[in-house]
Amino acid sequence: MMRLSQSPTDPAFVQDPYPFYDRLRAAGDLAHWDDYGLICASSHRAVQALLRDRRFGREIPAELTQPVLEHLAPFYAIEAHSMLELEPPRHTRLRGLVLRAFTSRRIAGLGPEIAALAHGLIDAFPEEPFDLLPAFCQPIPVIVIARLLGVPDSLAPQLLDWSNAMVAMYQARRTRAIEDAAAAASAEFAGFLSDYIGDRRKAPRDDLLSQLIAAEEAGDRLSTDELIATCILLLNAGHEATVHTFGNGIKTLLETGHGITAENAAPVTEEILRHDPPLHLFTRYAYEEAEVFGHVFQRGERVALLLGAAGRDPEVYADPARFDPAREAPAHHAFGGGPHFCVGAPLARLELQTALPILFERCRGLRLAEAPRYADLYHFHGLERLMVET
Repeated sequence: MMRLSQSPTDPAFVQDPYPFYDRLRAAGDLAHWDDYGLICASSHRAVQALLRDRRFGREIPAELTQPVLEHLAPFYAIEAHSMLELEPPRHTRLRGLVLRAFTSRRIAGLGPEIAALAHGLIDAFPEEPFDLLPAFCQPIPVIVIARLLGVPDSLAPQLLDWSNAMVAMYQARRTRAIEDAAAAASAEFAGFLSDYIGDRRKAPRDDLLSQLIAAEEAGDRLSTDELIATCILLLNAGHEATVHTFGNGIKTLLETGHGITAENAAPVTEEILRHDPPLHLFTRYAYEEAEVFGHVFQRGERVALLLGAAGRDPEVYADPARFDPAREAPAHHAFGGGPHFCVGAPLARLELQTALPILFERCRGLRLAEAPRYADLYHFHGLERLMVET
């Protein structure tokens, strides 16, 4: 197996990771990324197969677990109940209960609210050049999730601060300072939600949190710890990825001259997610000896699935670096796949397909005020700012 080296925090890689992905794919379906010490799947077919292979999963094998460092205890206390990090039977139970509350009907009903929010944000745009990330891309996902949970809009900035601190734990630039900030945010977020959950148990309302509390299957319900972890997951995963998709997508549309309307919003959104997705790397553990694409994985061995590379595979997508909403090709993997397919995918799609056409209809003169730059966030991939003028 070929071994390749590339620092994930190298400035050139941060700005454009795709040439390195091309090198990985040229080495075969699997190659070793030395900087991570991981075998990586970079082809579309390898990523797709591993996402669906039940011999691999997110949860660390029991014999490989290590004691949690004291300063990280609050963070991992939440992770221990997050369905993102679990496998059956716990994952099956949690996902089933969440889907009973996070219904397609509830999500679809948010369309007018998302549209009104987009219009309100555009009304407040300044006349001089401004950063579209905090003005438009960030507020929509965090306010929508806050409203879903029954949290007032005024608390959305606090939720955003906690979310940003926690998701930094998954980035290659992670340091002790980042760990301390994530632990503090975890403790504060959990305390806040614990109080909110207590209030909703006493006085349910028509919100997602009340529905999660009431969700029941065969007499089983979510515990308070599971409710806290689920609410945090919905915010962190939904906010982080959707904000980056908004930013990356707007950047691409402005650079390529493509438009987006209510009529073509669905294919344009899917091409945005394929062309420049918000999450580029996701790992799995092998649960048994498993031969995949010529390599025999041993139990406990990790493999990195490069979602960002799979979407640029020339074997599947002709001229993959070209942004082409009209292309006909297999589905992308920006939302993962298999048992862990993103539960928030319908909401993310609705937010993008609703808000982006409104932005481009209302701001027909929207243009870049400076060349956008990506932030040092890997495994995530998103802009540090998006300066525009109208």
